[in-house]
Amino acid sequence: MRLKNTSIKWKLFAYIALFAAVMIFVIWLFQIVFLNGFYRQTKISELKSLANTISANIDSNDLSNIVTEVAGRNNICAKITDTENNVEINVDTVPRCVLHQMTAQDLANLYLQAKQHGGSYFESFSKDSYQLINIQSSDGRQGVIPEKKFERDENLIYTQIITGGSGRQYVIMLNTMISPVNATVQTLRSQLFYISMVFMALALIFAAIMSKKVSKPIIKINESAKELAKGNVAVHFDGEGYREITELNDTLNYAAEELSKVENLRRELIANVSHDLRTPLTMITGYAEVMRDIPGENTPENVQIIIDEANRLTSLVNDMLDISKLQAGVQVLNEAPYNLTQSIRRILTRYTKLIEQEGYHIRFEADRDVFVKADAIKMEQVIYNLVNNAVNYAGEDKTVVIRQNVSGDTVKIEVLDHGDGIEEALLPYVWDRYYKIDKAHKQASIGTGLGLSIVKNIMELHHLRFGVNSAPGMGSNFWFEMKIIEDNTEKNQN
Repeated sequence: MRLKNTSIKWKLFAYIALFAAVMIFVIWLFQIVFLNGFYRQTKISELKSLANTISANIDSNDLSNIVTEVAGRNNICAKITDTENNVEINVDTVPRCVLHQMTAQDLANLYLQAKQHGGSYFESFSKDSYQLINIQSSDGRQGVIPEKKFERDENLIYTQIITGGSGRQYVIMLNTMISPVNATVQTLRSQLFYISMVFMALALIFAAIMSKKVSKPIIKINESAKELAKGNVAVHFDGEGYREITELNDTLNYAAEELSKVENLRRELIANVSHDLRTPLTMITGYAEVMRDIPGENTPENVQIIIDEANRLTSLVNDMLDISKLQAGVQVLNEAPYNLTQSIRRILTRYTKLIEQEGYHIRFEADRDVFVKADAIKMEQVIYNLVNNAVNYAGEDKTVVIRQNVSGDTVKIEVLDHGDGIEEALLPYVWDRYYKIDKAHKQASIGTGLGLSIVKNIMELHHLRFGVNSAPGMGSNFWFEMKIIEDNTEKNQN
């Protein structure tokens, strides 16, 4: 099984167990393998330090007492001689000290070695070292036999040549014994074996508990995420225990809530679009069948109804395409200076038939022409959609007012109706696609029901301020603001 397909629970268990095994290995390595070397290096450093202490007091009148105290406290033997091998101080605190069993020639060799090595020298004498001694048999024959030179444990002798204040040279020789640690190592090995077994068992138990504890909230969130992936947007994420898990929990719950909103909007959108598509299609089919089956029904009025309903379908499809492009961010602005006031007047000419046939009152209030820089086609779509929305919710008086207010270098366009109005809590939702204030969808008199959502996206694309003011029974006021630019047309004509 590949590691990436392994459960996080078992990964954590393996990592903790591996860490415990590595720690046990390191302990064994240092306590068993490196123990002898570490012990020996410690004794060497100790001898160097004691030699430096004696060297610092070489001219002291109390040197003999100092050396005796140092040797006794550290369980060493010491010998201080001059370069001619004349003994100055001799301290033998260790029974059968190797240093004091050496001959004058041995001591002279130590001095020469120290001199050759820059003033200090270490020499080790193991218990397996031998010397040859002369013997004479009872019959008068002479020969040599090997005899163990030192029957004691390994010994270290440190030799250091120093110069006193008077210029006289001294030779400091210190001897310490390195006790065998094999027995200690064996004891440690046995002890560490049992300690390692207990430690590993505890580590495995700890790894099992921790892996389960750490992975539980993640596994729980994963199970909830699987439900969300299946389309269950009502799922709730309740993983806990860690800050990161809590933050992930909150993020996923937020995502689930948003997906729930999107799902509800999708269903609502499908239902609304189906309603708006079905009505004109039914009318087109019905009138076409009547014109086919009944003689004399092929009238211009019936043909116009079919054309109007087909145009309604075209408008619905176009609006859906527009809003999809706007929300996808693929629309490009073609900004250029143009006369906003004249553009509004031109848009209102489209409502002549509505005014004549339905009795609507649509008026435009403007004291002068203003010029702005924007995408003229998209801004005309904004104004057209706002007027359509006002017409659909105009109220009994069927009055719609478009008002142009200039303040400094800013122009504010307002579209007002005298309809039922909107509660304050519902105002942020009026820009959503097919949002229904009265929760009872009805086909708009003009437009497709997507107009305000298109308005919002175009406003945001232009980075313009916009909004809506409304209250129940007071009608609605949809507005936006734009920067006025200087009219260069007249200047160019002059």
